[in-house]
Amino acid sequence: MSEAGKGARPGRQTVRRGGNRTPSSRAWLQRQLNDPFVAQAKRDGYRSRATYKLIEIDDKFRLFRPGGRVVDLGAAPGGWSQVAARRVGREADRGRVVAIDLLEIDPIPGVDFAQLDFMDESAPERLTAMLGGRADVVLSDMAANATGHRPTDHLKIMGLAEAAAEFARAVLDPGGAFLAKVLKGGTENTLLADLKRDFAQVRHLKPAASRPDSAELYVLATGFRGGTEAPSEAPAEA
Repeated sequence: MSEAGKGARPGRQTVRRGGNRTPSSRAWLQRQLNDPFVAQAKRDGYRSRATYKLIEIDDKFRLFRPGGRVVDLGAAPGGWSQVAARRVGREADRGRVVAIDLLEIDPIPGVDFAQLDFMDESAPERLTAMLGGRADVVLSDMAANATGHRPTDHLKIMGLAEAAAEFARAVLDPGGAFLAKVLKGGTENTLLADLKRDFAQVRHLKPAASRPDSAELYVLATGFRGGTEAPSEAPAEA
């Protein structure tokens, strides 16, 4: 059985009223306490429930290969980087995983991390230098701070996904894959159509670990057709 399907649902827990918690924070805490993926992540030593989204996708579509090179955009708290490092063989000193986020994360064995805004103009060049060459997979779980206004939140996350896609086209090897989080709202179909020009297969996914009431989707593009010109290869950072 896949790691993504082992969790058992515990008895439901209720957060008591009172204290300084707002209704929204109380609802969030209750959801966390009763989320089987949160409990499973703790048991398995992963840093977030989002780990199981990537595990499910990789189990089905085989994004990672031993010795592969992976870029993780929006890596905090590090769950996706953990999966990537394990599946490309970093424990055996194979492959390479580089990651970036606005927030600092605790070190992950086998992962090279930079605390930097991906939208900073220096970020793509720095990531390329850290990678030391081309990538096989570019991951983006980036999300802007939510405003509560769904159309605005949709446009903000789509802007991040489009920037990640542009970066993926610049660094992926032929045959490479791109996976990014998006939100339903209309313009995600424009991104799909755009990616179809450069990738053999493009699809929307809704992993089991993605909450049913969430507008969250993932776009997966595989079989990159470009990548014939090598990116500038600066020495990898120590």
